[in-house]
Order: sequence, then C-alpha cells, then structure tokens
Amino acid sequence: MVETEFLQVAEEAARNAGAILESWTEKFTVTEKGRSDLVTEADFAAQTAIHELLHSRFPDHNFLGEEGLNETNSASPYRWVIDPLDGTSNYVHRFPYYAVSIGLECAGEMVAGVIFDPNRDELFVAAQGHGATLNGKTMRPTETNRLDHALAVASLPVAVGTDHPAVERFLRVLTKAQHLQRTGSAALNLAYVAAGRIDAFWSVSLKPWDMAAGAVLVAEAGGRISNSSGGPLDIAVPDLLATNGTAVHEELQQLLV
Repeated sequence: MVETEFLQVAEEAARNAGAILESWTEKFTVTEKGRSDLVTEADFAAQTAIHELLHSRFPDHNFLGEEGLNETNSASPYRWVIDPLDGTSNYVHRFPYYAVSIGLECAGEMVAGVIFDPNRDELFVAAQGHGATLNGKTMRPTETNRLDHALAVASLPVAVGTDHPAVERFLRVLTKAQHLQRTGSAALNLAYVAAGRIDAFWSVSLKPWDMAAGAVLVAEAGGRISNSSGGPLDIAVPDLLATNGTAVHEELQQLLV
C-alpha cells in the first residue's frame, strides 16, 4: 500500500509546478529572451519546486527527473520519477495539451502516479491496489473492442524521417484505426486512456519520466499497459503500449511488430 502522505505531497507538488509553468508563460511576451530559453527555465523551476517539496518531506528517497535530476545515493526502495513539463512543444506554442507528471517507484515497481493538467485543472491520481481517480472521481477506460472503432494516439521521435520505422508503424495503424492522432504529451495520453477519453496509445521513443506516472494510472483504472509485444512494461526501455484492455490491445500488437 502506498502511504497516503506520499500521494498528498505529490499532488501538492504537481499543482505547485503547474502554477509555476503557467506563471512563466506570461513572460513570453515581455522579454527579449527566446521562447526556448524561457521554456528551459520554466522546466527547471518547476522541477526544482517538485524536488524541494518531496525531498523536504522524504529526505531518504531517491529521485530521477528529466532536467538532469538523478539522486540514487539512498538505500531507500523509493524513487520519484519526475517530468515537470511533459509536452514541451505544445507549451512553447501555447497549445493547451501539456502536464506535470510525478511517479513513485518502490523496489523497481511503479506504485503511484500523479499527473496534473494546469490548463483544465485536472488532477489524475492512482496508487497500486487503490484504483485511479480524476479530480476525486473514479476513472475507467472505454469498452471499445475493435480498432476500427477506436481513437488511438501515438508518440513519434523528434525530427523523425519519413522512412523511420516509427512512421511506418504509424501509417500501418492509420489505415486500421477509426482515428489516429499525434498529440505531443505522453503523460496526458496515458491519463486519457485511463479516463476513457482515448482507446489506445503507443510509443517507442519515451523516457522513464514520460511513462512512470501514466503507467500506474492506466493499470489502476482497469486498462492494460505493456510493451509493444505484450510483455511487461519496463520504464527504462522506450517501448510502450497502453489500451483500454480489450481486443484492441492485441490488434495493435500485431500491427506494431
């Protein structure tokens, strides 16, 4: 069981980081700095706030974060996996599809996740064995059981060429799914699978912090999370398939080989 205090602090940290991200967007139009510089600073500021709060409450825990954070000096089985801004390109362009993602790992297993969308004020929370919620209400995935009736989403590598295998897989699914999108935020994609807003999401280009929290959300909501071959998900390996848990999962597996 994940201690209630862990989740409460993670929720507070995620909301704090979301507020920091939103405050930084106001500086985009009042400075001579380039947007990329500002986003980097916003990213670091949000991660620093998350780390400082979690570390102050759980000083023996370990940390892994997108912006160069890697603290593994403790014998504690707990490690926080943090993405202070998932959906950077969207954030740069003020496209409101980005989020703060905080996952908790215990002895190598993801046991809790919090994802906060500051644009919609939506807090997605899950703990192993305790289900998943959106703003306190239970989440469940869709019941769509055919890919040709499904809304699927994919993440593609940055600056990918047309002959890249990830693009070939994308086009393969494009002809089979009812709808196929590329949205730019893996964390929100996973949260949306858990919340029943999309039916499936896959990627072979993610980092641990992109997947950590969302993987718990999908599993605890009743969906299915695996690698693209159907085996166990390893957040250290960039290979993820998340679905509502119906036959859509197997259909996608066959197309993603």
